[in-house]
Amino acid sequence: MRVLIISDIHANLTALEAVLADAGEFDQVWFLGDLVGYGPDPDDCIARVRELPHLVALMGNHDAAALGHLNLAAFNVTARQAVYWTQKNTTAENLAYLESLPAMTIASEEITLAHGSPRQPVWEYILDARTAWENFQVLDTAYCFVGHSHLPSLFFLSDGKKRVELVVPEPNASYELTPRMIINPGSVGQPRDRDPRAAYALLDTDQQMIEFRRVDYDIPAVQERMQAAGLPERHIVRLTEGW
Repeated sequence: MRVLIISDIHANLTALEAVLADAGEFDQVWFLGDLVGYGPDPDDCIARVRELPHLVALMGNHDAAALGHLNLAAFNVTARQAVYWTQKNTTAENLAYLESLPAMTIASEEITLAHGSPRQPVWEYILDARTAWENFQVLDTAYCFVGHSHLPSLFFLSDGKKRVELVVPEPNASYELTPRMIINPGSVGQPRDRDPRAAYALLDTDQQMIEFRRVDYDIPAVQERMQAAGLPERHIVRLTEGW
C-alpha cells in the first residue's frame, strides 16, 4: 500500500495542489493536522482534503485554536491575528468538520498518528532527542508519525539502546523503517527548515520504506492572496525563505 503523508497545510491551497500533483497515485492519505492557520485558503483547503481517498485526518493546534479550544495567549501576536482571521473566514460547516477530528489515532497495529506528540497530541513539539525519548516511553506502537514542528525529521530508538538518534532526511531520499521511529514529514504550507518547497512523505507499507519529498509551488501567488486578505506580513515574507 502506498500512503501519502501530509501535515501542516495551513490554508495554503497552492502548496497542497502541488503536493497532490507531485505525489502520483496513492491508496490512502494520512493528514497529521493544521488544515488552517497562517494562510488565505481555509475553506478551499478543508474541502480539498475532505475529498481525498481513504483519508485519516487529525486536528492540529491551529485547528483547535480556530474552534476556540485553546487559550490564544499561548500564541504569538501574529499567530493570534491569523487565528482571528481564520475564525471569521471559515464557514460553520467547515469548522464543524474540524471539530470532528481527533488529535491522535491508531492507523494500524504498528503505527500511531499524532499532530504534536503521543504524550501531548495537540501541543507538544518533538524537536530534540530528549523529547523524543520521553515520548517513546508512552508510545505503544513501533512507529509514530507527527507534524506540528514543520521540520522533516526521523527520530529512532534501536532495540536495547537507551539513546535516541535524530536524522534530518535529505529531500527526495528514501529510508527504511526500523522499529522504533518517530517520523515528521514536514509542512506542506509553511516549511520552517529554510527550504521553501512544500514538504511531504510517501510510505510504502509493503517495502517498509518512507520517501521524503519536496516540490516547488507558486509562492508569489499565495503571498498576493495573503496580502489581499490583510494577513500578517511576517507570515507572508517567511514563505519565500522557508523559516
